[in-house]
Amino acid sequence: MNRSQAITLAITGASGAPYAVRLLECLLAQQQQVHLLMSSAARVVFATELAWQLPAAPQAMAEALQTHFKVSAEQLKVYGKEEWFSPVASGSAAPARMIVCPCSTGTLSAIAMGASDNLIERAADVVLKERGQLILVPREMPLSAIHLENMLKLARLGATIMPAAPGFYHEPKTIDDLVDFVVARILDHLQLEQNLQPRWGYKKES
Repeated sequence: MNRSQAITLAITGASGAPYAVRLLECLLAQQQQVHLLMSSAARVVFATELAWQLPAAPQAMAEALQTHFKVSAEQLKVYGKEEWFSPVASGSAAPARMIVCPCSTGTLSAIAMGASDNLIERAADVVLKERGQLILVPREMPLSAIHLENMLKLARLGATIMPAAPGFYHEPKTIDDLVDFVVARILDHLQLEQNLQPRWGYKKES
């Protein structure tokens, strides 16, 4: 798989673990190569929201996720927060597409400031400087002026801000329907096929 096909998925400590899991599931189902970055806070959220205890060590986490999703080590790679020699840390090797889902307001702020204090922040900085596609999925309310200013700054720099705010016009019946709404919009922006949620005016495919 070449760089243009790979996708970086970062999962941070905002509430919204189901969004991240569903998105990862859909990306892997489409045979996308995923470079996964997960913060320590995200593992706490996974344990809280999904009762899913993921190992802290990147290799152990990778093996657990590869087993869970039934994919190869080549398709799903996991990197630690200080693996500075990983492909996502370099403009010459990083995937051109990156999603932070969910994106905590702390991570949002760090990306907006160009902090690059950990691999998630550095990977996002690389995508911005290389003019790739960066999608941020914040899950916070209410939003302070600081949050809004950071979102505006990043939008002006080319990032796509996609708050985890599901619609209701598709008459959702379950929580999974609401999760799929948000994930479908992310996949649309990645220009990947999806049948989770029909576009406005179209019927959902069976």
